Amino acid sequence: MKTYIARQDEIEEQRNWYLIDAEDQVLGRLASKVAHILRGKNKAIFSPHQDVGDFIVIINAEKIKLTGKKMDQKSYFHHSGYPGGESFTSVKSVLEQHPERVIEYAVKRMLPKNPLGRKMFSKLKVYAGTEHPHSAQQPQKLELA
Repeated sequence: MKTYIARQDEIEEQRNWYLIDAEDQVLGRLASKVAHILRGKNKAIFSPHQDVGDFIVIINAEKIKLTGKKMDQKSYFHHSGYPGGESFTSVKSVLEQHPERVIEYAVKRMLPKNPLGRKMFSKLKVYAGTEHPHSAQQPQKLELA
């Protein structure tokens, strides 16, 4: 059997734009499906060493749901690199100040941790409200069940 490798022009012509409404969606389930599409695993031309995924626009990020007690207990860790430079931020405060970052953090941590993963992540656009500047690309509405 021969391994199929997609050419760059095939990848570009099969690249789509999708619009996802995050209202009343569970964060982890939404993030895993979005990461799956960003990687291109839903396509027949998927190659693990190429970026064959689609663009995704997510709206209503402030209306995302978290299950259980995650809203109160979950926190994000950051370290400055200096001794004692660790900081913890709760999900509740991030959701109030920058609601799009909660989805971005979840999706980014599900993608590969290398230059290819960073390139895939750049195709994700998240907005807190219902308005987005990507109407010229005519994104197709995608329902995640």
